[in-house]
This record gives sequence, structure tokens and C-alpha cells, in this order.
Amino acid sequence: MEAAARNYTGETSTLAYKVNEYKKNNGMTITELASAINYSRSTVSRYLSGKYDSDATELEAKLTAFLKEVTGEELAAATAEKSNVVNFTKRKSFFESHDAQNIIGVCSSCQEYIGLGIVVGKSGYGKTHALKYYAKMPRVAYIECDDTMSSRDLVEAIERALGIPTTYGTIWKRVNGIREFLNVNRGYLLIIDEADKLISKYTQKKMEILRAIFDQCDVGMVIAGEPKLEAQIKSYLVRFANRVDFCARLRGLSGKEVESFLEGYEIDEDALAELKARACNNQTGCFRLLDRTLNNVFRILKEHGSNTVTLDTISKASSMMML
Repeated sequence: MEAAARNYTGETSTLAYKVNEYKKNNGMTITELASAINYSRSTVSRYLSGKYDSDATELEAKLTAFLKEVTGEELAAATAEKSNVVNFTKRKSFFESHDAQNIIGVCSSCQEYIGLGIVVGKSGYGKTHALKYYAKMPRVAYIECDDTMSSRDLVEAIERALGIPTTYGTIWKRVNGIREFLNVNRGYLLIIDEADKLISKYTQKKMEILRAIFDQCDVGMVIAGEPKLEAQIKSYLVRFANRVDFCARLRGLSGKEVESFLEGYEIDEDALAELKARACNNQTGCFRLLDRTLNNVFRILKEHGSNTVTLDTISKASSMMML
């Protein structure tokens, strides 16, 4: 426990250490703590174990307020005061937008309650990035599908993700091997990304393989894809649709979220408006376009030794991209 706490400052008197001590002394679970501060269980778990690599300012504020409420103890902020200008080489590895929180919440709930979840969102909204982020958690297997996958390919991808030695034999025999593994090694979550590529009006065999695994194993499962995935399941896979326990429909970044994501960078007013448009407009706006733009903007600023993002810089960055 102390080792985890020392990951933050090298001392045992950190916020994480104090929260862990309170949990231990009062028999409180991470699920109960996460519910008390209105945060996802997985996020709180990563922070308390020293594995949280995103901006923890808001989370630490809530944990500090929680400790003050239950113990009456005043606690100094756990993080050092940030500089007004952030080094462009230190980008946030994961931004907890509303969409990202919903995805993490669906994954966490499906894993904890052995449920079936669906995540749907337009390309570029950050779906795959958030799913891969959650896949770093213990007992999570991530599979990314494509149009060329056969049923045998899908089974092999699941075997590989679970660490099961690839076997030979019929698909039925290999699926039984997956079932046996999951029923012995409980607590797993299967994330099937780009699942819309497994379905057509001519065949749903690959999705039926997934349904059979879910039905006959103690395993959580999250199916993710483009918005059409939800309609495909409702149209062609009624037996799949009526098993869904959790659902996240991504809405994209809001203007306030863009401001939060860019907090700490020196950006003039016109440039901020342009970045918001690239992230939020209904036609082409998305997180991916914002991120690609910023990558080129920061490359240009680094070459010119500047810290200020201007509209002219964004225009130059755009000339390097295919929009």
C-alpha cells in the first residue's frame, strides 16, 4: 500500500495513502468510494494504485473534500501548482471527456456485473482510444475487428487476446475451449471493437459466436462500433439486442471540454474558436481532427521556438493535412 502511495511524491503522507488508509480502517470498497464522489470505479482504482496518468486535479479535489467530510482533516493539494504554459512535448495521454467517462463506465459495469454493453459513436470521437485505455486494466481482452475477418479469424483473435494457445479443430471445439477458460478464470471482460464490420444482412454468424460465448460464460462483454451497429443489432440480432444491459452513445466534445483539454496552453481567442470548430462542428468535427491539428501546430511552434497558438499557426498546420 505504501509503495503505491509513494508513486506520487515519495512520501507516505499523500492523498492516495490517506484515502487508502481510510478505506482499510473503515472497510470501505473502491466501488463505494467511487459512488460517494461520483467518479468511475476504474478511475479511482487507478489513482489509488499509482497508475493514473491523466490530469488528476478534479479527482484529487473530490477525494480531498471527501476526506474532510468524513474525518474533518484539512489536506493540502496533492499536486504541485502547474505552470501557466505547458511544455508542448507533454501532451495529456488520456482526456476524460463526457464520452470517455461513459465508455469507461460501461466497461467497468460490464466487467463487475458480468453484463453486456454496447458503445456506439462516429469515427474520430475517441471510442477506440478510450477502449484501449480501459483494456490496460487486469483481465480485459481487447479485439479489434475488420471487414476481412472470418468466423475462424474471430475465434483466433479472442484466443490470442486471452492468452490461450492457438489450437486446431472446428470452430465449435475452439469456442468450447474459450468457454472453459473464461469459466475457470472468472472476472474477464471481452471488448469487441469495430463490431459493425462483423454484421451484414447476409450473415450474423460471427455475432452469434460472441452471443454464445456471453451466454455460456461468466464474462462481461462490450460491443463497440459506428452508430449503424445499434441499428444492425436491432434489425438482425434480436436475441443479442434483448441481452444488452449498458449502452453509451457518444456525442462528441463540447466547447467547454475543448477548453478544458487545452487548459494550460497559450492560445489566442481566434485560434481557440477555430480549434473548437474543428472539434465540435456537426459535419467533420471530432476529437481526432482536433488532435491531428494540435500535433502539427505544436510541431510548428517547436520549430519556431514559440509558445503561443495563433490562427496563422493553425492555417499553416492545416496545409500539412488532408481535410
